[in-house]
Amino acid sequence: MEGSFELTLQIVIAVLAGISAQVIAEYLKVPSIVFLLLFGILLGADGLNFLHPHSLGVGLEVLVALSVAIILFEGGLNLELRDLGKVSGSLRNLVTLGTLITLIGGGMAAHWLAEFPWSIAFLYASLVVVTGPTVIGPLLKQVSVERQVATLLEGEGVLIDPVGAILAVVVLNTILNTNAAPIAVVSGLLLRLGIGAALGVAGGWLLSLLLKQLNHLSEDLKNLIVLAGVWGLFGLSQSIRSESGLMATVVAGIILKASSLPEERLLKRFKGQLTILCVSVLFVLLAADLSIDSVFALGWGSILTVLTLMLIVRPLSIALCTWSSGMNWRQKLFLAWIAPKGIVSASVASLFAILLTERGINGGDAIKALVFLTIMMTVFVQGLTAGWVARWLQITSSKASGAVIIGCNPLGRLLGRLFKEAGESVVLIDTDPEACQKATAENLPVFQSSGLDPEVLAEAGIESMGTFIALTNNGEVNLVLAQRAVEEFQPPRVLAVFPHNNQNTNSKTKVNQAFINQLPIKTWNTYLNDGQVKLGKTVLKEPELSFQLAHLQALIRSGELLPLLIEREGSLQIVKAVENWQLGDELIYLLHDPRPKLLKRLSGSNQSARLTLEKLPEVEEIPIAAPLSELLEKQMPEALQH
Repeated sequence: MEGSFELTLQIVIAVLAGISAQVIAEYLKVPSIVFLLLFGILLGADGLNFLHPHSLGVGLEVLVALSVAIILFEGGLNLELRDLGKVSGSLRNLVTLGTLITLIGGGMAAHWLAEFPWSIAFLYASLVVVTGPTVIGPLLKQVSVERQVATLLEGEGVLIDPVGAILAVVVLNTILNTNAAPIAVVSGLLLRLGIGAALGVAGGWLLSLLLKQLNHLSEDLKNLIVLAGVWGLFGLSQSIRSESGLMATVVAGIILKASSLPEERLLKRFKGQLTILCVSVLFVLLAADLSIDSVFALGWGSILTVLTLMLIVRPLSIALCTWSSGMNWRQKLFLAWIAPKGIVSASVASLFAILLTERGINGGDAIKALVFLTIMMTVFVQGLTAGWVARWLQITSSKASGAVIIGCNPLGRLLGRLFKEAGESVVLIDTDPEACQKATAENLPVFQSSGLDPEVLAEAGIESMGTFIALTNNGEVNLVLAQRAVEEFQPPRVLAVFPHNNQNTNSKTKVNQAFINQLPIKTWNTYLNDGQVKLGKTVLKEPELSFQLAHLQALIRSGELLPLLIEREGSLQIVKAVENWQLGDELIYLLHDPRPKLLKRLSGSNQSARLTLEKLPEVEEIPIAAPLSELLEKQMPEALQH
């Protein structure tokens, strides 16, 4: 009874430490693996001595195997197949040629610099060919880079994990069986990959078929069916050929993703939560089992080995694998810098250390120490500097321009015209044929379709646009459209017109409320149709800044002024409801004034009236035309030239 309580306490401590590390990392906006490693080492034998992973015995190996299966399945499930097609050539090269380059380069570095025997050196190199979705995913959430770069890193992290793990097993078997012929080594690698891929395709297809047929089951039960299916598939593949199960789980995730399940979003959320739990517990346990003395005993040669991997081997691999990809040097340089190692390297290295020690082969602890040193150096150095490097290379997605606008109502067409006049790409989407015809008449690119259709959004170019905004007359629909855009494409800026008190909105949805709180969009569309608006702009500057802000806010609260766009540092952005206006911002807005319509009614004239705005410095005075098309075609270009 006492022994079982000890094991229970070990797992409880690992879970508490792992989740705490995740919370702190998310608060500080750094990769979670940084604190997972620190907490594990702190709680281990070389720290506070609270965690003793070796006391779990074979249970640790079982926990590692099942957790890695979930992690890789979730990685395959999150791969965007639409995006992978654009980088398929480079991705194929990284998984094949890149793996070979890292294996050879890493082995040579470990032998000549760290003074490992050739066999142990190549075993180490086989363990560090992987990157891993558990590190890349959180890193890319913190650092928003161009979609092409992010897709390649994500794809490499998911697909190279099973390849690297199987390669490491083949190298280990070669060390343990020195009489193995080269043909047997290669065939063992290909056989494991082939068996895993075949079972993954079959298992993923059966799971998707089962989920589509069992409509009477609850979503929670369907999620558990997928979990049981993944573990069952992993166990079956492992029983046929050892280490083939990792490839089976990745392929099953990819197939399930391609099946377009109705409950895919809920399944991703469930598997994402499981992955966070598995990663948290595993990293803490494996780090707690690491001997710091063994890391220091490696000497300076081990540090030079890791630096060689980071500064020579990885850049060489990226240069060769992306030679004809069409990427620019900035994108390639970022790819060359980012290659952090993750849970697969740590877990397989820990298991290999145990196996080598049991077989009486020296070097198991040294390999584990060098692998963890590689993890720590790549995560701390590359992970913590990724944001700065991306900004320095100017490949952050926040630099993306243009807009996809859902809604061809007067306000949507006005925004489209403003973006177009500013020289930025813009596309409008609406299901209303009449509204689409009006947008076409104003020379705006239009798709007559639903904003929920991912193929239409992709064809509209959302992946290269900086802004997505939903501004139909239905606020609830707008919120759904925006949330779907975040899930499918993750544009840099996502906005929508929706009720302020909606309970489904929070900071994690990444959907910002557009313009102002509680925007009466139907009212402003009516103003635009009736010619009761004036388009103006003002530059926020000293010494009138405080007066300008106070006056603008007063007009907004009174319902007379609607802020539309801010031009900041050469970039045109839609105003958010919660916007911190800055010195030097150029604000473009609509001002409501019913007098032109009243004057026209009184005079019976269709002539445009001119209004004079007072108390707003730097405001452009623009005539108000009765038809909206006339306002767009004639007056707006003149305003934007100033």
